[in-house]
Amino acid sequence: MKRDLLSEIESGMSGFSKAQRTLATYILEHYDRAAYLTAAKLGREANISESTVVRFAIELGFSGYPEMQKELRKIIRSKLTSVQRVEITDALLGDGDVIDRVLGSDAEKIAATLSELDREAFSAAVDQIVNAGRIYIIGVRSSAFLAGFLNFNLRMIFDNISFVQTTSGSEMFEQIMGIGADDVLIAVSFPRYSSRIINAVEFAHESGADVISITDGPQSPIAALADQLLVARSDMVSYIDSLVAPLSIINAIIVAVARKLPDRVRDRLKKLEAVWKEYEVYEKKDK
Repeated sequence: MKRDLLSEIESGMSGFSKAQRTLATYILEHYDRAAYLTAAKLGREANISESTVVRFAIELGFSGYPEMQKELRKIIRSKLTSVQRVEITDALLGDGDVIDRVLGSDAEKIAATLSELDREAFSAAVDQIVNAGRIYIIGVRSSAFLAGFLNFNLRMIFDNISFVQTTSGSEMFEQIMGIGADDVLIAVSFPRYSSRIINAVEFAHESGADVISITDGPQSPIAALADQLLVARSDMVSYIDSLVAPLSIINAIIVAVARKLPDRVRDRLKKLEAVWKEYEVYEKKDK
């Protein structure tokens, strides 16, 4: 069951100590900022001790402050405006080297995604793609380029690809209305989540199609109805999210699918190379 941390804090106010009530009030009023502060910094901002912050997290049932902080981040990632994101990440980066902080953070996200990825779900997703009657791919807004990259590469292998491109809910349903039990929907969505993606997943699930969700965690609105859930770490980088880890998962899907169908891939690429050469798709290099 999904935890509602803010409601828990609000309802438990009467049982907290004076210092804990001070902290609870600060979190309720500034949870968007608190989620990205260390225990020491949060204590200073709320005018209480760091140890009080840690004990408060434990009293709420967490193993420690980092676990409570992670829960707060889940709450806010889909709620923050672009302006709030900039303000928070600017405070976190400070005067540090942007290249070191951003690329270092990206490397950590890929490493965490690798260690946490459900390998069985990944293998099942690859099998579903290979055996699908039709493959529908959808991603909206910042996730659109991830879906587009997957579409571009899977079209090298399959003819049965439908890349759902839409600017309205009605257009989306017109493009996926034929989805059925033999088909697969690959949905890519990261905060801030698009309602169109959620609707597409619900429609595909109700139509009996297999749903592969590539998203940032079980709390994502496209996670619950997924037949295969592929979770990639994604955190804020200024007003944008880091999407290197989901791109790595998509790369892995493409490679795994190609390895399942080596003869088909080889034959299709030979034909494509001939077409590219005839119509001078790529620049010719003088030797």
